Amino acid sequence: MSSRRAPKPTGRTPIPWRNRAVVAVLAGAVLFGPGVAQATPQTAPASAAREQVAAAASITWTLERAANPTEDQRTAYDLITRAMNAAVARYNNLSDLGKTITVRYDPGVPTADGNLNGTIRFGNRGYMNERTALHEIAHTIGVGTSSGWSRLGGSGTWTGGQATALVRQFDGGSAKLSTGGGHFWPYGLNYDNEFSNTAADRHVQIVAAMVRDGL
Repeated sequence: MSSRRAPKPTGRTPIPWRNRAVVAVLAGAVLFGPGVAQATPQTAPASAAREQVAAAASITWTLERAANPTEDQRTAYDLITRAMNAAVARYNNLSDLGKTITVRYDPGVPTADGNLNGTIRFGNRGYMNERTALHEIAHTIGVGTSSGWSRLGGSGTWTGGQATALVRQFDGGSAKLSTGGGHFWPYGLNYDNEFSNTAADRHVQIVAAMVRDGL
């Protein structure tokens, strides 16, 4: 979502961790039964496949699809798939975070939203992009939605040591992570004008550091 809002009152669920290397960028969507699409890795050359035989993505996602989608739904599914594939690939390349995410297209959602239970809803076409997908994945991991967020970010400034040290590495010794309405900044990717490849990479790294802090 683009505007800052209060965290959703949900319980904290354990996040599975896997210390495994990550394969190449996720691409495309493949049907796994009626109405469900899931991101899959690109086919790698035989030599690369041999070198990375044990590699696997630790964040996975599925898109709930209508059995007989309308043109509107098909267009939305394509946009959402591209956005989620890019965002999940970035998370898996830069972190060892784990989450199983279910994505829905819901035209009644004004922007997009993410929940600790692992669901993301996209509504408005203008938010079906990588920036929004990264932001909403962070909500499924606990940003603005977990008890750890309330404990470490409830004062208006993130108090966890690892994420604080990281933002100071990025922006200088006086830098801090501000929190409010279930969001953080800088690098929270709360608005489209905050997005760049550097900011997106730092977003993922900060979320991973927040998890290490106890998010």
